[in-house]
Amino acid sequence: MIHPVLIRKQRIIMMLLTVLILGTVVIGMALGDAPLPYNKVFPTLFGKGDFADEFVLFSIRLPRIIITLLAGMALALSGAILQGVTRNDLAEPGIIGINSGAGVAIAVFFLFAPIEAGSFVYALPLVGFIGALFTASLIYLCAYSKSQGLQPVKLILTGVGFSMALSGMMVVIMSSADRAKVDFIAKWIAGNIWGTDWPFIWALLPWLLVLIPFILYKANSLNIFNLNEAAAIGVGISMEKERITLLLAAVALAAAAVSVTGGVAFIGLLAPHIAKGLVGPRNQLFIPVAILLGGWLLLIADTIGHNIADPNGVPAGIVAAVIGAPYFVYLLLKK
Repeated sequence: MIHPVLIRKQRIIMMLLTVLILGTVVIGMALGDAPLPYNKVFPTLFGKGDFADEFVLFSIRLPRIIITLLAGMALALSGAILQGVTRNDLAEPGIIGINSGAGVAIAVFFLFAPIEAGSFVYALPLVGFIGALFTASLIYLCAYSKSQGLQPVKLILTGVGFSMALSGMMVVIMSSADRAKVDFIAKWIAGNIWGTDWPFIWALLPWLLVLIPFILYKANSLNIFNLNEAAAIGVGISMEKERITLLLAAVALAAAAVSVTGGVAFIGLLAPHIAKGLVGPRNQLFIPVAILLGGWLLLIADTIGHNIADPNGVPAGIVAAVIGAPYFVYLLLKK
């Protein structure tokens, strides 16, 4: 049973995070190449603005904000699952190569697939999932031992190795593409939020609507993963079945997110850690907080990066890396 004080604390923190998200959304709606005055934001939002303001808000700003928020939530939840399943605080889809696997698959698909533009958006999460799943399967096989089970440290080292190898493969792929497509892939690698239209939202949203409730339902299984292998088996959990199911969910969330945001790392590392620090390690408590934190962190990274420099700003992935890399080094030294 969870203590009522912790539940109350979680609810207060979630309310504060919701306020932070809404505040950042309002700031993001007003800032940009075509500024929208704050006194026009809410009238325009409720259909009382002129055509130019409505175009800026509904066709440019709002889709980007929603996509960034949803992708941050997906990356945070993916990171929380990976850290729980592997019992390793350094596990994160960007660090252990899952994002890179999705990126290579998306790059190949973008360059060579003969597909209609209208179907392209909806195919991307599925293509990313296939690439990420193939990569995750190879990493899992390399890190798994019949005698010792999944080895968390070996998983991280193998994932980092795969990530570097896939980055090299991306360079090879780019060398055979024309200039316009190379520019797109380069921006993708940097974590540039490129899926900034309503169809990308409809492509990403179903994955979250299905997988967030599923993972919250599986929160007790993730709690049991924090025990050692023998204790977890002793309480009646089929470890391998649960581990594979949860890893598939983590891969799907990461692939869906990076298919529209590019190679964003560290959000899946930062959000779960901060959430655990705020409400404790119980998955029922920290996962909802981590989801909101991940959305807010990527949203604020994109808001800062998009407006910090002219003409195209700084990719959100670079801003997230500036924030997350020092924290990763700190965890690495601590562990």
